Amino acid sequence: MNKTLCLLLGALLFAAPFFGSVSPDNRSAPADKITAAEIKTLYLTFDDGPTDSTTPKILDILRDKNVRATFFIIGRQIRGREEIVRRTFREGHGIGIHSYTHEYSAIYKSDDALLSDIRKCKRAIEEVLPGFSTMLYRFPGGSFLCPQYRQTVSDAGYHYVDWNASSDDAVLAKATPQELFDRAVNSAQGKSKIILLMHDGVGRKATVQSLPAIIDHFSEKGYVFAVLNDV
Repeated sequence: MNKTLCLLLGALLFAAPFFGSVSPDNRSAPADKITAAEIKTLYLTFDDGPTDSTTPKILDILRDKNVRATFFIIGRQIRGREEIVRRTFREGHGIGIHSYTHEYSAIYKSDDALLSDIRKCKRAIEEVLPGFSTMLYRFPGGSFLCPQYRQTVSDAGYHYVDWNASSDDAVLAKATPQELFDRAVNSAQGKSKIILLMHDGVGRKATVQSLPAIIDHFSEKGYVFAVLNDV
């Protein structure tokens, strides 16, 4: 697939109702190596923060539920929200690179453009968290959107992680909390290791409202909540 077609596909998928629900090929994601024991594990992941409207509310819920998650951060959104990033780290959550701009047409233009965006986001995160370093990465749209870049990212030393379940909160603009809960539960059925995609972008009220029920459901089903690591 050439890069122009890749970007076109990205635009179509972003508008499609099934986008982001399940990765068709998580075998290539390093997250497959994370769980050492055969136990039921749930990795809550949140993309597109930090935001003033959503991220602190999600952090409050996670704190109250004593649950850890992993946040994939957009670098240009850090300015003015440095304390939110510091709180995320301080409270034991994982932090990964998502993108600096999240602009598909720019970051998927070429290998160099993608790696430049990743490095810029990494620097923005690490400037706020002295002594912290991460090589954990999530492709905007998932690595299956433009699979030709997987090797580029891996060769540069980054560990990318997709997902195999989703609340579909990025594609169901007017979804109720119950609908997001149902999507999360249904897409995770039959999986002993779940990497659940959610978002802490601007105005994700339904995501915030659905989160306690999602946590309670998987807790009752015997899942252990864990943080994604970049090793």
